[in-house]
Parts: sequence; structure tokens; C-alpha cells
Amino acid sequence: MKPELGIPWTEKYRPNTLDEVVGHEEIVKRLKAYVKTRSMPHLLFSGPAGVGKTTCAIAMAKEMFGEYWYQNFQETNASDERGINVVREKLKEFARTRPLGGADFKIIFLDESDALTSDAQHALRRTMERFTETCRFILSCNYSSRIIEPIQSRCAVFRFRPLSPEHVKKYIRRIADGEGLKVDKTGEEAIIYICEGDMRRVANILQAASAISTEIDEDTIYKVTSRAKPIEVRQMVDLALKGDFLRAREKLDSLLIETGLSGEDLIKQIHREIFDLPLEEKKKVDLVDQVGEYEFRIIQGGNDRIQLSALLAQLAALGQNRE
Repeated sequence: MKPELGIPWTEKYRPNTLDEVVGHEEIVKRLKAYVKTRSMPHLLFSGPAGVGKTTCAIAMAKEMFGEYWYQNFQETNASDERGINVVREKLKEFARTRPLGGADFKIIFLDESDALTSDAQHALRRTMERFTETCRFILSCNYSSRIIEPIQSRCAVFRFRPLSPEHVKKYIRRIADGEGLKVDKTGEEAIIYICEGDMRRVANILQAASAISTEIDEDTIYKVTSRAKPIEVRQMVDLALKGDFLRAREKLDSLLIETGLSGEDLIKQIHREIFDLPLEEKKKVDLVDQVGEYEFRIIQGGNDRIQLSALLAQLAALGQNRE
């Protein structure tokens, strides 16, 4: 089956019902109870990107409103319009009108609501109070701590976690079967390593990889994502810890040039590899401390190559006492 032109796979393979959502069984159970009773409070979805917050909101709206779901559901991204005017005008205008198709209320889904300014959140709180008869809000955010307490207290909170490797594998196979792809075991493991439980990233990686070949392995995945292979990062760290600073630096230059990685991405991969090193816990603590220091320097504007070279120098110094 060839990909449908113009449709991103993130949308093409998005679940349409709550029963199709995987990895969040307890959350789905609670949402289906709202659908059954056709009643719900305001909701707050919190969790990392790509784990199903938007999908659950849309699937619940489809089941609750049926063919009129689109007329009774409004999705707004707060990171695009984060000021107080979006609450006073756009959201209030939708919230004050009555629902269609015999529905008891409408739903406003406010994505990335933690991007709203403090003034906008206080205006939103008042809007949530005034239009409860005709509208319910579902707020989605990555960090619930950035939502003011008066809003949190008005919402039932749902905390989403990253998807497990088993669920990611099922999603990979679903897309592979639908698009006629062959993804071998190394390709699956590479996708799991890169996506870190983000299903949206899985679909994007597979769509990019399919443009190169229908037979996908780890080389294809790392090529389209411009990521370094974990074993190459491990080799670089091992060289530094053994005191072979110059060879470790050569490996660093090779990774930066061949993969096009940014320093911030590479230092995150170094951080992940440290925990699998055959070192005693105290030395891992020292290594993580150094990685945190140099990641901060890079974020603050330090030169990627210089800071990563300095990190390798620190690892070489720490490695002199390696047992």
C-alpha cells in the first residue's frame, strides 16, 4: 500500500476511538466513564509530548458527540496565541454559544496550555466558571506545575507517561503492515531508542525512512534522524575514560561532522550511555555531574565543539582513577 499523498502518518495512524488508544488503560477507562454518562468536569492532561494527550481528547469527543463532534469541539494551541486576548475573544466566543446536535455541552481543547501567560490563565479561570453550562475545557500541558493552582483545582488531572517499548513495537508493526514496510529488529530497537516513548516521533521517523527504502534497519533510522549510534557514543566515552583523550576527540569530531548532531543532542546521548557503563556508582555520579555542567554551558551559548572537548578532558581526568 502506498502512502496517501498529503496525509502525515502521525494523523493517518492516529486512533479514532478510545478503544484504539494503547498504553493508558486506566486513563481510557476513566474517559469512557465520562462518555457513558455524557457528563464530565474540566480536565487537565499532563505529560511529555507524543504520548496521546491530544489523541485521547479527540477520540473522546468523537465518541461523545458522534457526527457533530467537529462542530462541538474546538482545538486551540496556546503556544501560538498565549496572550489574554485569545481567552477574552476566541475562547469566550466559542464557549458562550450553545452546542449542536442535542449535545449537553461543547469541548474546548487547549493544547500547550502551560504556555499561557499568568494574566491569560486568570482570565481562563473566570471563563471556565462562567460558561460551565455550555462548555467544558480540556487543558493539555507538558508541565502541570506551570498551571496556576485555581485552574488545577477546577480540573480532574490525568497524568500521561511515555509509552513502553512493547507498545511502541506494536505501533511500528501497525504502520509497517499498513505501508508495506519491512522493519527488522535492529530498526525497531533504533526507533525505540530515539523516540523515547513519543509515538508521534515514531510515525515521523518511519515516514522519513520509507522515502529511502521499504526495508528499514538501524542504519536507515540513524541516517534519517541524524543521530549517532549508541555504540559509537559509548566508544567515545570509553576512550576518554581510558585516558586516550586525542582519539576520543577524533571520534567526537567524526560524530559532529558525519551526523550533523548539535552539541546539545550529543551530550544527551552521552548522558544516556553513562548509566550502562561498567563503573561503580560513585564514578557515575561524578560523570553525570560533569555532563550536567557542560550541558548547561552549551545551552547558555558555549561553543559545542569546545565544550564537548572540555567534557571529554574531564572524563579523561576522572578515568585516571578508574578501577
